[in-house]
Amino acid sequence: MKKEKTLSRRLNRLLPTYSMVPLVTVVLMNLIAYFGTRLFTTQMYHHSMKLFIDDYIPLNTWFIYVYILAYIQWIIGFWLIAREEKRFCYRILYGEVIAKILCMLCFIFYPTTIDRPVIVGNDIADVLTRMIYEMDAPDNLFPSIHCLESYICFRAALGMKKRSGWYIAVNFVFSALVFASTVCLKQHVAVDMIGAVLAAELGIMISGIWIKVKER
Repeated sequence: MKKEKTLSRRLNRLLPTYSMVPLVTVVLMNLIAYFGTRLFTTQMYHHSMKLFIDDYIPLNTWFIYVYILAYIQWIIGFWLIAREEKRFCYRILYGEVIAKILCMLCFIFYPTTIDRPVIVGNDIADVLTRMIYEMDAPDNLFPSIHCLESYICFRAALGMKKRSGWYIAVNFVFSALVFASTVCLKQHVAVDMIGAVLAAELGIMISGIWIKVKER
């Protein structure tokens, strides 16, 4: 019995019980927003949100490494968010869920696309980029989910009391690189990055208001 309680306490410290539901909700909402919306939008007309500035951003397939490593940033970031404390966890993770709902609405009511270049090189970066192109259809672009997740990690880092300044700095630099990777790989256009920040901020604001109302 003692061993079971000790194991339970250790597991709870690793990933608190209160974080389970919001974490699962985040994952489910991501799947629904990204893949589920395609059930409605595949046959719809897709708009281009390309601006003149996008023509000046060169293709650079070496950013594929940052683009892929972003998944590690998200895993670590969301794990630390879950461990921070209950109120903070709820505010950030449910804010992320609300932001994803906003993305889903954009995907459905204003589906977007992008003309991607043909990758002809044969080095590892080129091969990986071609693989991403094949696996990831050029739709569901505004707002950028890639940018949204990295921005959420950075935004959360700013409010964490258990994290040091270096964690914030690393998150800022890496998130900036992730933003750059989305446009330098021609996976997104500049407006998609702005949409991600706006969706994240609005989601966190709404979840914060919701928590305050519940606490009254």
